[in-house]
Amino acid sequence: MTYKIAVLPGDGIGKEIVDQAARVLTALKLDISLEEAPVGGAAYDQLGHPLPPSTLALAKSSNAILFGAVGDWKYDSLPREHRPEQAILGLRKNMGLFANLRPAILYPQLANASSLKPEVVSGLDILIVRELTGDIYFGTPRGVRTAEDGAFKGEQEGFDTMRYAETEVRRIAKIAFEAARKRQGKLCSVDKANVLETSQFWRDIMIDVSKQYPDVALSHMYVDNAAMQLVRAPKEFDVIVTGNLFGDILSDEAAMLTGSIGMLPSASLNASNQGLYEPSHGSAPDIAGKNIANPLATILSAAMLLRYSLNETAAADKIEEAVRQVLAQGLRTADIYEEGTEKVSTSQMGDAVLKALS
Repeated sequence: MTYKIAVLPGDGIGKEIVDQAARVLTALKLDISLEEAPVGGAAYDQLGHPLPPSTLALAKSSNAILFGAVGDWKYDSLPREHRPEQAILGLRKNMGLFANLRPAILYPQLANASSLKPEVVSGLDILIVRELTGDIYFGTPRGVRTAEDGAFKGEQEGFDTMRYAETEVRRIAKIAFEAARKRQGKLCSVDKANVLETSQFWRDIMIDVSKQYPDVALSHMYVDNAAMQLVRAPKEFDVIVTGNLFGDILSDEAAMLTGSIGMLPSASLNASNQGLYEPSHGSAPDIAGKNIANPLATILSAAMLLRYSLNETAAADKIEEAVRQVLAQGLRTADIYEEGTEKVSTSQMGDAVLKALS
């Protein structure tokens, strides 16, 4: 079987980092076909839309998507539907990518790069499972209207709707419990059930689903406390499951515990394990074209692609071990550089990973 991978570099540093991950995938000598297409601002410039029909068709027909990043300040004046970020939202919606898996792992060699004390974060290994297609980001109705009641009746007001259907909560719960079962058997569900009806509904369903997983210890935490505990005692967590809004915030907070968001991969999966794999960082247009961006998050995203969508576990393990080796050798891109290590470029880091693979 030939695996078909859609390669969507996007904007800013997207092309530079995706190229390195594609080199790594090719070096594994698997039966993989890589096909590239424009997305984001690059697609708007070429085809007048951030997610052209041809790009969407390629993505839907592929086993998985290797994604770079989208966005650039020069597109901020475009109508919202034409902005680069709509590409990622469109892919999530059209492909049913409801489960975002974002690991936050602190490699021993990077303990000093974290803003927290090494003794607080050394050995950190968290997985955040974020529901990706519901919640206030997609809930309707939404918009701007004249307030019909309340203290500011008659004024213009903006409004969004937080909502979750039972099926949405149950399917993300299943993903999270299954992930916890394969790790330390601890799952923390994060909500705001003391204030939000949607969160109480979420919590009730999590408790019900937990009956199917007696080997997984389920706990609950309000999102404000979870944000604090991630900084105070992050190693107390194993797997965190939460909704779209809270997950967006907490996963970025967890990313910074590792010292650099440039080290963190992510996966977004649908019910068929067809997935979109991307680094957790953005397009960084200010350093685009300088060959200084860190490609390791994208390379590690390629490892997740092999593991979750292609079921090529051994190949995924090889990539992750190669990354550990280059870090142990003291090689660092600018974002993780410290005195006593060797600063390398984007392409040089890619070269080093390829050498470690061989």
